[in-house]
Amino acid sequence: MRRIRRKGMGALVAAALGISGLVAVGVSTANAEGTEGVEYNFSKGFLKGFFKAKDAPAGANDWLCKPSSAHPNPVVLIHGTLENMNDNWGGASPLLANNGYCVFAFNYGAGDGSSPVQGTGHMKDSAAVLGGFVDKVRAATGAGEVDLVGHSQGGGPMPRTYLKNDPSAAGKVGKLVGITPSNHGTTLDGITELGRALHLLQPANDFLDKTWPALYEQEVGSPFNKELDAGGDTVPGVDYTVIATKYDEVVTPYSNGFLKAGPGATVKNILLQDGCAKDHTDHLEAAYDPITLTHVLNALDPAHPRAVKCQTVLPLTGPTGPVE
Repeated sequence: MRRIRRKGMGALVAAALGISGLVAVGVSTANAEGTEGVEYNFSKGFLKGFFKAKDAPAGANDWLCKPSSAHPNPVVLIHGTLENMNDNWGGASPLLANNGYCVFAFNYGAGDGSSPVQGTGHMKDSAAVLGGFVDKVRAATGAGEVDLVGHSQGGGPMPRTYLKNDPSAAGKVGKLVGITPSNHGTTLDGITELGRALHLLQPANDFLDKTWPALYEQEVGSPFNKELDAGGDTVPGVDYTVIATKYDEVVTPYSNGFLKAGPGATVKNILLQDGCAKDHTDHLEAAYDPITLTHVLNALDPAHPRAVKCQTVLPLTGPTGPVE
């Protein structure tokens, strides 16, 4: 097992994301196999990584890493809207590295790669950045394919745009694992409908389109959303996994994250609470949730499934007891 090296949606959507004023409470990581350096508390991970956007999360971007026969596909982590690679992946990145994967992460969707707030630009532009990064990882590792693991925008519409619209993407991606992805857009708990009824939505969207267009593009019924969904959810040759939570406060309804398989593709849609009613993870905690992360490991290596251990997980702050 390779151990990590020590190294170091606008106003409407941003309000719904609620990623300010977080209280960093919770429990410490247990010393179980594979959990060294892994953070399971979103609040802690977010606050630790927010102002270190340019630094890769622990376990990522070892450009000398060569994939093993057990895990031949490098894993590319794709952060969500208003997040960055460091504050989004303090859990998954070291966990994957500890379990023998070559892990890579990057920032996208902002004019400055060091800005704490990323993932706000047009998704077509961000998809091009993803394509370039995939090629860089393949060149460095010698791998034919990579697997993509993403959160929110980064687990759904942005990489799907790359896979659908970039002809060179064919054959380069084996799996796409989406954590609470905004695949078919969000109503933001009815905020978009209320804004439309009050004739406020279009002015807000006009503003967003000029500032943080990715937020507008992730609304249910946006022109971008309609274009992406036209012709089906998937592309041939890719295995898709969607991990959703019924407590998602950003992607509403949560079922909008689910995909339908088209020709030549497979889709597995997972609702966390179907397997563990005690998992109360929300949209943000989901990328740090130990139950979610076990599903990620199983999606990447379905031939060697791990038991999904049910335990109480709270929104924003994670598990209430040690992670086994």
